Amino acid sequence: MNAKFSAPKHPAPVTPEALRLQQALQRSEPLVRLGVLLRDSKARFDAILPFLPAALSAHVKPGPVDELGWSMLAANASVAAKLRQLQPRLEAVLKERGWQVSAIRIKVQSA
Repeated sequence: MNAKFSAPKHPAPVTPEALRLQQALQRSEPLVRLGVLLRDSKARFDAILPFLPAALSAHVKPGPVDELGWSMLAANASVAAKLRQLQPRLEAVLKERGWQVSAIRIKVQSA
């Protein structure tokens, strides 16, 4: 016999209408604040990037912004040491661009 087997048909589960990710993010105050801080950190990094030596810039990333200031993440201790030498100039650049800068924190990024 040549019988065709088909799986029993079940109705699709009923789920509430899902929010788009962007809508969910916009409805969450902590996530909205996080987005603002991320954009601020990137803008600061973009402002100081032209003042970093090209060989150094590939080893530096923007870090968190908080009420105490802004952090830059260095790939290793050597990069952090060079950033500390450049720190006064980088802080001056940010002040010239309108940011209130108490200090740039330089942290070595853990692997």
